[in-house]
Amino acid sequence: MFNVRANEPEYAFLPQGKCSSVNQHGKAIQLVDEDDELAGKSLNINGDAGIGTNPDRYKQHGFHFSADNCIGCHACEAACSEKNDLPAHISFRSVGYVEGGTYPDFKRVNISMACNHCDDPVCLKGCPTRAYTKFAEYGAVLQDPDICFGCGYCTWVCPYNAPQLDPVKGQVSKCNMCVDRLEVGLKPACAAACLGGALDFGVIESTPENREQAKLSIPGFPSTDITHPNIRFEQKKSLPREMHRTDSMPLKYVKDVQDGGFHQPVVAVKNSQMLWSLKKLRSREDPLVIFTLISQAVVGGFLALFLGPLFGLEVLSASAYPNVHSALLISLLGLETFALALSTSHLGKPHRFYRAFNNLRYSPVSREVAALALFYNGLGLYTVLSIFPGLVSWLPENIVQGLQMLSGWFAVVTGPLAIYAMNRIYRIKARPFWNHWQVFTSFYGNTLVLGSLVVGMTYAAVLLNAGQSYTHLLSVLAVPVVLGLIMEGAGLVAHANYLKRSGGEASASQLEQTTSFGKSYHARNLGLIFSAFMVIFLSVTQPAGMAGLIAWASVAAIILATAMVGRALFYVLVIPTTMPGAFFWKNRGFEEHARETGLANMPQVGVLPNTH
Repeated sequence: MFNVRANEPEYAFLPQGKCSSVNQHGKAIQLVDEDDELAGKSLNINGDAGIGTNPDRYKQHGFHFSADNCIGCHACEAACSEKNDLPAHISFRSVGYVEGGTYPDFKRVNISMACNHCDDPVCLKGCPTRAYTKFAEYGAVLQDPDICFGCGYCTWVCPYNAPQLDPVKGQVSKCNMCVDRLEVGLKPACAAACLGGALDFGVIESTPENREQAKLSIPGFPSTDITHPNIRFEQKKSLPREMHRTDSMPLKYVKDVQDGGFHQPVVAVKNSQMLWSLKKLRSREDPLVIFTLISQAVVGGFLALFLGPLFGLEVLSASAYPNVHSALLISLLGLETFALALSTSHLGKPHRFYRAFNNLRYSPVSREVAALALFYNGLGLYTVLSIFPGLVSWLPENIVQGLQMLSGWFAVVTGPLAIYAMNRIYRIKARPFWNHWQVFTSFYGNTLVLGSLVVGMTYAAVLLNAGQSYTHLLSVLAVPVVLGLIMEGAGLVAHANYLKRSGGEASASQLEQTTSFGKSYHARNLGLIFSAFMVIFLSVTQPAGMAGLIAWASVAAIILATAMVGRALFYVLVIPTTMPGAFFWKNRGFEEHARETGLANMPQVGVLPNTH
């Protein structure tokens, strides 16, 4: 148990008193009855089997933050970091701010934020390893870094940037509500250290002493509808109509008179110049760019190879060109093996990849991994039975052929399911740029386009070398290619309109897309349009010989380049619903500056030199 000091000040102890039966979201505050089987168990803190005597042990606790009292001293950050022995680049609690007005009537609102131990913790549902647990004790959402394998998905889905991915250790960790202190009646270290009396803690909806408000939001705080966080606010001082962020996020908060006077996030133009920003297309998610594109190409390629003969393309059958058919199957299997290895290496702890299957009930990541594993095994079995039937020569020939056909159809079914599961990973409310059906059309569009091109260009080269015509094959495969390009184009148009009208972080992403990455964005769009017209033109005119093949190969190269740029933009343009940072702290712009100038080489700056 945590040792309580003999001279512990009174303000460090948890208040006792009556509380409501339900919180403002309609959730019961008493999490379990005292005689429930979940009650009376030890949290086993530091191996101690003791049980705390806190009378409110089974009630939902939460933070109360009075923005009017916060002086921005960062004592809460320091206390949290000291207690949890955190490195400089990790902070469970962060203080940012928004500001507005003009001299002399200038206002600043500081915001201290950590994990809010939500009623509906999306981190818990999203984690594929089941490293998260919401405890009946205090309603704490706790995470076990030893179970985590460092995929970082919880950092994507959390609207408050509470889980912290440490690239050095390769794992996530976060605020644990200081449950060891709660067990002995003490407030969390951050609340006990607050100098201005801004940060407090207790049973949720129990407004602290000398407080009048328990609001669900203040300027800069994301929507509570996503997770129902257990934090309440007080902010009584009048604020200017517009409050601005000082970090690099192109957002400001404007008072909406029709919405009760709340400050809503809107776009703040911080850069109106259209740039290429090619270097900024690189990100920590580069392995996922390659992994998703290859996986979609492999699924689409196998569908074309397996289903093609059923639609009259006999040239794609195993009997027409057995060596080519076998080589292409092996290549597809090898490409998917590489993609899966690349995805695994993206984890902080790749050797724990097998834990990805632990949360099939809730986690989209677990479902994607499971679906891809099914497709991969189906593809592998079909490839082995097609190329090396002698390995199962002890079985009757009709049984081998039946297994081969069954495994092929199994891969045909599970491949598109895997792409669907991949698409579901990115439907995240805390990342509005992704939370649109355009992800679906993009992923399936690339499956049709890249898969058809892989098969078509391979066989076209073989047919040309054999002195035969490839025009009919490419004309037929042009249909899924054009369909895929139209799907992606339609999705992009709808996505752009959605971003413009949604406001907030969505519109801010659209601003970044058309300014900081504007030239890359428009070049990708022009590439899609040009490619679609060229594929239609080539399929109609049917140029033959080496010149025709070069024309097709050139269009294929343009399509691949646009796919790469588009997928890179997909990852770098996301503006999550995170809390405001400060001018230096939790500011993406400053982090980029620190890496460019060498400041990041000093550990005390709190910026890692390289996050890739």
